[in-house]
Amino acid sequence: MKKGIHPENYRFCVFKDMSNDYTFLTKSCAETKDTAVWEGDGKEYPLIKLDISHMSHPFYTGKMKFVDTAGRIDKFRTKYAKKDAKKEETKEEGK
Repeated sequence: MKKGIHPENYRFCVFKDMSNDYTFLTKSCAETKDTAVWEGDGKEYPLIKLDISHMSHPFYTGKMKFVDTAGRIDKFRTKYAKKDAKKEETKEEGK
């Protein structure tokens, strides 16, 4: 391995799938301010929160489950609800 190209802060971290509370311990250099206690050894490690992991992804589980973390569906519905309301108003005015 070449020297000087790898991150210096490579350490054990707890990753937590927020959709089903599944956690696993592995090494990472991702920055985080959160911490969690790992049940296996009782030590405190940096916590990295995940929206989706292999325990909740439809490809691995065989179940379709939509995770909308950014509220995209609600934005879509409100956007088109306004357009539908305008269409209804114009139809009523045309009568």
